[in-house]
Parts: sequence; structure tokens; C-alpha cells
Amino acid sequence: MKEYDFILKFDLQNTQADPSSYIENLYEGGCDDALIGVGKKGYISLNFIREASSAYEAISSAIADVKRVFPAATLIEATPDFVSLTDVAKILGCTRQNIRKLIVTDEQSAPVPIYEGTPSIWHLAEILIWFRKAKAYSIDDALIEIAKTNMNVNIAKSWQKVESNFPGNIKALVA
Repeated sequence: MKEYDFILKFDLQNTQADPSSYIENLYEGGCDDALIGVGKKGYISLNFIREASSAYEAISSAIADVKRVFPAATLIEATPDFVSLTDVAKILGCTRQNIRKLIVTDEQSAPVPIYEGTPSIWHLAEILIWFRKAKAYSIDDALIEIAKTNMNVNIAKSWQKVESNFPGNIKALVA
């Protein structure tokens, strides 16, 4: 069993809910391995450190635990996934400038950002895998596994937003 560190953010669909009541419910519902953040009413963020045989098992069981307590809750985001160069630098223990230089120098093989702007955003899994393969960085397998799983969870969540009457060849179109 490995320990997986990740954050799940949910919309509870109830802006009037009292945070003190649902914190206890989450604890009793299996989320006793999470720090619970309750900034904005109706939203919740859970920072899990969960033991499991895989990242998927850790994340899926955590989502199931939250949904068992709050059936109407909708997942907003699973992290770590979306990152800027500053985030990558912090994770790898480098400077932002160093990370930028490595990406710009090897632009042909570097992962393409999912958003180009200020700041540009990448999927953490793609960046970590590239740094491991192309730059020989030593990166923890559990971090890559959790980043890959979160990327897939977030993509699946986004895919649900595609209108049902949208032309069926959309996957081929964007490939």
C-alpha cells in the first residue's frame, strides 16, 4: 500500500449548509484521512493522504466517500493536475526561470500547454513524464501516478459537458 496525497474540490449544491455540520458527517463517512477546507459556503476542499494500492483506488474511494455523505455534490477539480511553470518549479525544487529555460530550449519535445497565456498551464503528469524522460529528473512514481489519475478524472469531468447532440466525430476532429 502506498500513500497518495491529493486534493478534491466539490460544489455541495447547497450554499446555506453549515460547515460545522458537514465536517463531522464527512469524518464519520470515511474522510477521516483528509483536512477539510470550507472557504466559500456551499463549496468544500478535501486534502487527502490516503493509503491504497493505486492512485485510482485512492481517488475513486475518496470521491465515493464524499458522494455517500453528499449525494448531490459535484466534483469541481482533482489536484494536482493543472500547473504553471511556478508550480512545476516548486514541485521539482528549481527556479521558475530554470524550468522555463528547459522548456524553451527543447520546445519541439516539450509538452504543449493546455492553455497558452499568462501564465501558461500544463497537465502536471505530462510535464513530470517529460522531465523524467527528456531531462533525467528523478521524480517519485506515486506523484506521477496521482497526477495521471487526476488528469484523467478532470478530462472525464470535462467530457461530460459536451452536448449530447454534438456531432459524434468530435474526438477525431481534435486529435
